[in-house]
Amino acid sequence: MDYDVKDLSLAPKGKLRIEYADQQMPVLRLIRKRFEKDKPLEGVTVAACLHVTTETANLVRTLKAGGANVYLCASNPLSTQDDVAASLVQDFGIPTFAIKGEDNETYYRHINAVLDAKPAVTMDDGADTVGVIHSTRRELIEGIIGGTEETTTGVIRLRSMEKDGVLGYPIIAVNDANTKHLFDNRYGTGQSTIDGILRATNVLYAGKVFVVGGYGFCGKGVAMRASGMGARVIVCEVDPLRALEAVMDGYEVMPMLDAAKVGDIFCTVSGNINVIRREHFEQMKDGAIVANAGHFNVEIEIPALEALAVSRRQVRDFVEEFTMPDGRRIYLLGEGRLINLAAAEGHPACVMDMSFANQALCCEYIVRNGRNLEKMVYAVPEEIDQQIAALKLESMGVRIDTLTPEQERYLASWQEGT
Repeated sequence: MDYDVKDLSLAPKGKLRIEYADQQMPVLRLIRKRFEKDKPLEGVTVAACLHVTTETANLVRTLKAGGANVYLCASNPLSTQDDVAASLVQDFGIPTFAIKGEDNETYYRHINAVLDAKPAVTMDDGADTVGVIHSTRRELIEGIIGGTEETTTGVIRLRSMEKDGVLGYPIIAVNDANTKHLFDNRYGTGQSTIDGILRATNVLYAGKVFVVGGYGFCGKGVAMRASGMGARVIVCEVDPLRALEAVMDGYEVMPMLDAAKVGDIFCTVSGNINVIRREHFEQMKDGAIVANAGHFNVEIEIPALEALAVSRRQVRDFVEEFTMPDGRRIYLLGEGRLINLAAAEGHPACVMDMSFANQALCCEYIVRNGRNLEKMVYAVPEEIDQQIAALKLESMGVRIDTLTPEQERYLASWQEGT
């Protein structure tokens, strides 16, 4: 078995952490149990480009239990947990190509390594396998049934490809499932981003001015958790509807140039490029902390920060200090990469349970139906979303009502009114 991980001797620690996370992923465990019996993915090769974490390990274990031949690489150079990667190779027999801190050349070499397996299904967090396939590995397209996409940034890229008529195979936007973005994006990103900034800096949130760049579901989660830690939250947006929502949620809303003058901690979570730019760095206070929770490290204009600085030094793990000509210091976290995985462990397993249940069931759906789908980005089938929500409630010991026959008739009719 081919693989490329940092150190196989880390495997025992990784296995323990994978098993611990699995205990908190009851929905995925139920799916794995069925997959072991039914083998719905028998003989299907899956190329997965995901954050190599304990939660991802339990997803790829589930795919393998369903009969799939799974090849895994990292979807971000800083998000790999090396002990998990080692355990996947040594304990679970899954070819894994991921090393925390790998350079750009190694990152793409690893993506190509999983694509060398000639996958029938791609599974992405950021659409990187799709991008490589459509640019330099087009010979693979004919053999691909379909794919899935985990995150907002990836879905944006894929919808752009669909609009331009260049998407070569159907893809299900797992990110857009209600059981994904309403929980993973909001509660998962909110908690793990706060955790990542805290681990990197040991900063006190209480009394700080916390600036959130972007108010989608991820931004909502970050703002909510920062506020809960005692910070004064400012939201910066370009969408009037989202900005209005932030105002109604009780936050201050202003342009980033105004927020730059008063902010203590800045966190971009927009999916767009250069949300924090040169003109913003020029206005920031001494000691400002800048982090990113978006998928790619493009939301902060790092070259501009480097050009402005007269000196730079690493002052803590994942904290780089940039000194401006006037003596102000700006602290960049995690090289501008997604801070919740660069400096922390990513989302808690409990919330990833639903996201990865979507991935597993959508992979099964693609295998069954992909040949009949057009080359488009599809929503997660509603029955999958509902099934996962019901299973999650059951695992939490929560019961809900069911419609009475009278209520069902009422909702299905138009004759009854006032």
